[in-house]
Amino acid sequence: MSGSEKEKEDYAALKDEGNTLFKAGDMQGAVRCYTKALKLSDSKAERAVLHRNRSACYLKQEEYSKAESDASKALDIDPGDVKARFRRAQAFQKLVRLDQAFMDAQRCAQLEPKNKAFQDLLRQLGAQIQQKSVQLNSTDARVQQMFSLLLDASANDSDRQKAAQNLVVLSREDAGAEQIFRNDGVKLIQKLLHSNQEDVVLSALRTLVGLCTGHQSRTMAIVNELGMEQLCGVMGSGASTVSLAACHLLQVMFESLTEVMKREIRGKDEAILAEPSKELRSMLRHLLEMMPASNVSGTGRDSAINLMVKQVPRKSLKNPDNSLTLWVIDQGLKKILAVAGTVPELSEGPPLTENSHMSCSVLLSKLYDDLKNDTERENFNKLCEEYVQQYFNQPGLDAKLRAIQAVSVLLQGPSEVGNRTLEMSGMMDAVIALCASEDVTHQQVAVETVIHAAGKAKRASFITANGVALLKDLYKKSENDRIRVRALVGLCKLGSAGGTDFSMKQFAEGSTLRLAKQCRKWLCNESLPTTSRRWSVEGLAYLTFDADVKEDLVEDKNALQAMFELAKSEDKTVLFAVGSTLVNCTNSYEVEKPDPQMVELAKYAKQHVPEVHPKDATSYVEKRLGKLLEAGVVSALVCMVKKESPALTEACREGIARIFLALVDRQEDRGTVVAQGGGKALIPLASDNTDLGKIKAAQALAKITITSNPEIAFPGERINEMVRPLVSLLTIECTLLQNFEALMALTNLAGINERLRQKIIKEKAVAKIEGYMFEEHDLVRAAATECMCNLVLSTEVQKLYLATGNDRLKLLVLYSGEDDERLRKAAAGTLAMLTSEQPELCARIPGTTTHWLEILQSLLLCEISDLRHRGVVIVQNIMQADKSLAETIMESEALEILSVLAKGGEGTSKPVSQAAQNCLDIAVEYSIIMSREGREKEKGTEP
Repeated sequence: MSGSEKEKEDYAALKDEGNTLFKAGDMQGAVRCYTKALKLSDSKAERAVLHRNRSACYLKQEEYSKAESDASKALDIDPGDVKARFRRAQAFQKLVRLDQAFMDAQRCAQLEPKNKAFQDLLRQLGAQIQQKSVQLNSTDARVQQMFSLLLDASANDSDRQKAAQNLVVLSREDAGAEQIFRNDGVKLIQKLLHSNQEDVVLSALRTLVGLCTGHQSRTMAIVNELGMEQLCGVMGSGASTVSLAACHLLQVMFESLTEVMKREIRGKDEAILAEPSKELRSMLRHLLEMMPASNVSGTGRDSAINLMVKQVPRKSLKNPDNSLTLWVIDQGLKKILAVAGTVPELSEGPPLTENSHMSCSVLLSKLYDDLKNDTERENFNKLCEEYVQQYFNQPGLDAKLRAIQAVSVLLQGPSEVGNRTLEMSGMMDAVIALCASEDVTHQQVAVETVIHAAGKAKRASFITANGVALLKDLYKKSENDRIRVRALVGLCKLGSAGGTDFSMKQFAEGSTLRLAKQCRKWLCNESLPTTSRRWSVEGLAYLTFDADVKEDLVEDKNALQAMFELAKSEDKTVLFAVGSTLVNCTNSYEVEKPDPQMVELAKYAKQHVPEVHPKDATSYVEKRLGKLLEAGVVSALVCMVKKESPALTEACREGIARIFLALVDRQEDRGTVVAQGGGKALIPLASDNTDLGKIKAAQALAKITITSNPEIAFPGERINEMVRPLVSLLTIECTLLQNFEALMALTNLAGINERLRQKIIKEKAVAKIEGYMFEEHDLVRAAATECMCNLVLSTEVQKLYLATGNDRLKLLVLYSGEDDERLRKAAAGTLAMLTSEQPELCARIPGTTTHWLEILQSLLLCEISDLRHRGVVIVQNIMQADKSLAETIMESEALEILSVLAKGGEGTSKPVSQAAQNCLDIAVEYSIIMSREGREKEKGTEP
């Protein structure tokens, strides 16, 4: 056979297989076959048919852009293909391109005037077009009315404010946004941005958000018309509410220019533009210029940093392109370091907020983490060292202080870079010397640098040798609480170097408890500034590695509530410290259990063996969790999750997820967590987090879903957001417990409604659940089968069992005869459902195993009422579906068993006796057995 003949044969086989899969409902499989066949065919006519068929698959999968594209390709080859034109009309309708849909439907109706489907679609489209026209005219009048009021200088303020708010509402509707845009709305909004009334400016910004959301072409036009300089000017203004609103607008603009390009543009944004990299880089350049600008407010600068954090680094390291990060480092790293090196107490430098340095360290860390090789990292280091040296080598203390402040921020961010700059000649000596300065600002910057430098073992040992005495001196003798609290944190950090290892004590017995007591005292002292109180939480974050400190803290309700109030405050720099303290108190950190043999070997070799503190036992941890719940820990965590800040890093989010998982561990506590908003807070934590954080949050959601009514715990649309995190736990990387809990939770969701079942199916969970039905662990296998029992209520899952060439049905029959009661109930329940909904499956049951009749009889004889009921329903379904099988069943012992069950009596429920009687009635109807009346007549007892 020649190569071309072989390809022809392969093409035909793939096309036929695609058609078969399409009829069986496997759209994904059909698409794969048609796509492979397209690569093998050079014939235009064959390709037209394949494109048309694939278009039909895409319509079923709700991939309307792809459906339209394939139908168009078929029509390019054969303009008279009425099927392809009809499919394109359907795709256009779903894409809300109604005029094009109408033209295609009209052409179909002309070619086949008697086709009812074409006529119906034409009527639908006519009604939709008329409705849209009325809506547009109505909206146009409303827009004009709003504009007139806003432009009328004589109108009173309240009317103009109301008009501005109405404009915001209109902009959120597709029709309203388009009308505002087409009526020169952007120019009017530009005038509103210069208003002296804050409410009007806010309304203008929110209207722009409506215009830009999800719409690339409008966004590009608005960026070009308003200009980034003006938008950054608004964001850099003094009013924090206006600044945050402008930040949100720019965030939406970034998303519209980047995210929309990553998916096929559908519906409302028909004009596909070139990659908007020029506009994006222009926007980022303006943000970088805001960094060192003295006329930008602290809030505005924080917003600019926040936008950079969200937009610049790669969303996934799997994407090899980090060119935007390299461009930002090249263009703006020294501008970012200018913020890092600013000491607010000195007159020179841009205004900062208490969050600016933390935000800056997060941005620097993200940029550094996004680098791919040593060359890129070396360039980053070099630029940082140049900046630090530039100031450190200048005469005067203020310049040196600026260099040390920049190093302090680097130590909090890319610590590897911070440590390198700290090792520069004379830097550490200068830091130690400034700790002894009489100037409070000098002391403060130096002590903070010492604290951040104490993270690494090598650096900590240097500081322990050279700085502990100095820190103790500052703590005891300084008259300024700002310095004392920072010196205390330095001591706390050095004192906690042993972590949770009870045997590794850095300081004398009782020292950590005394340090913790002072931290709690400062934390509760409301006369101290927020920053000083925040540092006391930093101290507790280190000291709570010690279980004695944990116990004291949870007993101090005032200290707990003071810490929670700080977590809810505007000072976002406290988030990580609060999270770390709570992770320690709840013991939700990872603990590796050492191998007992290795421990013995270590003892023999006289090596150090880690010890667990007696008060870290489970009973103590449970009591601590109870105390934290009583003090209001959930509401604090919920507020922490809501905060839009670079300080809410992935590490911080992971910590919060860990805490939530610990809090819902006990079933009786889950209601409290849900009632205080914990369920709602967990959903974003399960999608935006570290990989481990996502798993922890998803497991917490699973625990809640298992024991609570999901419709109450996660009302409205929120319940649909639960599915993806739960499905993510069905992987080999997760523990069997996590697999089990996810299966249990999905079982509950699948039992609620078809919409949730469809969501589970779309997340490709069915194949994973089937995989766990083969798991060796009894509980996991049973949970997977229970989940399948609820999923078979969906027709799509039933079709999987109808498909030939698989052992799905066999597995259910065999599991119905297992010893494990839970597995047996789940399998028999699934079988009862399937045989009821898809009667043709009944004829296949005898082919699954030669023991099928024995399995059914054992179900009928089972002492467990639920299993008996499932068995009798399966028998009833089989007998209804197939007369020959009914005869086989009636010729066996099943007849006698059913006769006994039909009589009812003790131990037999009414549904079981009724179903058994139904089986006997079916047998009588088939004339397999004789009715009671018939038997009596035959005996001559009929009167």
